[in-house]
Amino acid sequence: MKKLVAVVLAVVVVLTLGVMPVFAAKGDNPANDNPNNLYLYEKDANWDIVWDGAWGKMSYELSGETIRFVFNGHGLEANTEYTLISYTDPWPGSPVCLASGTSNRGGNIHLAGSADLGKSEGIKIWLVLSSDVDCDIPAMTGWHPSEYLFEHNLIPNPDI
Repeated sequence: MKKLVAVVLAVVVVLTLGVMPVFAAKGDNPANDNPNNLYLYEKDANWDIVWDGAWGKMSYELSGETIRFVFNGHGLEANTEYTLISYTDPWPGSPVCLASGTSNRGGNIHLAGSADLGKSEGIKIWLVLSSDVDCDIPAMTGWHPSEYLFEHNLIPNPDI
């Protein structure tokens, strides 16, 4: 009987260790406080995170006004064009387009690049529908927030 209990406990520990990284990626946890990672989430009308919704992770380096990044989004609409933007208040302001691409049939997207963000006290990062932003002007031309991902935290600009 003791061997059975020990085996069951060992299996539970192994399964728990395998599942914990999945939850760590999306939740309000210390991973969100890593100064080089920013999590983006689908949010509801009250700006609360939709925990079983779309999400993404942006790894970045900020040097002065320049940001270098890699972004991976998950749970998005399949085969849809998205643009990763930096946004500053006040609305409607002028977004900085960081990168654009199309999600795959599984609803995943991978974007990477660098951009000059200018000076801002807190940097907002959004993933928006490409049809809702004109990067040439630059301006938001539509508003479909239920289709977007919004930052969990602002990126602090250490130079300000």
